[in-house]
Amino acid sequence: MDYEGFIIRPPSEAYSLLLQVTVGCSHNKCAFCGTYRQKKFKIKPLERIEKDLREASFYDDVGRVFLCDGDALIIPQPRLEEILRLINKNLPGIERVGTYANAKSILRKSVDELKILRELGLKIVYLGVETGNAELLQKIHKGVSYEQMVEAGRRVKEAGIALSVTVLLGLGGIDKSIEHAVDTARILTEMDPDFVGALTLMLIPETEMYDEYIAGRFVMPDKFGFIRELYLMIAHSTFTHCLFTSNHASNYLPIRAYLPREKERILKTIGSVLNQKDSRLLRPEHLRGL
Repeated sequence: MDYEGFIIRPPSEAYSLLLQVTVGCSHNKCAFCGTYRQKKFKIKPLERIEKDLREASFYDDVGRVFLCDGDALIIPQPRLEEILRLINKNLPGIERVGTYANAKSILRKSVDELKILRELGLKIVYLGVETGNAELLQKIHKGVSYEQMVEAGRRVKEAGIALSVTVLLGLGGIDKSIEHAVDTARILTEMDPDFVGALTLMLIPETEMYDEYIAGRFVMPDKFGFIRELYLMIAHSTFTHCLFTSNHASNYLPIRAYLPREKERILKTIGSVLNQKDSRLLRPEHLRGL
């Protein structure tokens, strides 16, 4: 397989074939993210992708494919359809294809176009929402408004594609901690995703938010401040059927709950940790990571 630079994928794609169809991220401006700063965005040649797929056809038990890098949906529709057809041709037993996406790239495609992608195997899209606070969305340079983010999520769901979103605990710092949590619950309610992954902000050198932190203009919540945000996001959100997790390595308190069925149970668990304020109940600092 031909990989340029290091490759990342969602935890749920741990056993997927990682097929790099783009290099880097088409947006690459988020103030907190340094993942693709060393990569210049490009769409890989179809011939290179096809060669990788021919190689992958010799692997055993390939059930899923994840399209890397940061945003495969930016690929023009005809080319993306061809890539999915090549996947189906070379890996006829494939169960699903997944990809990261940003809201801008989703909005470039109509619901009908997304439905075609679903029919060709695209079954799940991972969308970085990060926050539902309109001011913070602008501050972190997401490139879309609250309303556009909601529309992007709804468009994916209307196409019949599973929607998995990520949000970032701590993104508003101490000053906007509560607003960030409550507004994020509101956008999650409006989007009604199938999956939510709450990660905890970890500042990365050479990013704008890190520089703000070093300059003293951004103050992070403490450990229990992050957990309070998690509590508020769940308490103020309403879902039809959603698996809500905070089991990423960045999180101090790993949780996993089906909402709304387990809402009361998980709020009781988080509330107990907040009441005790015992650091021994949290993931140790040395075990946290990106």
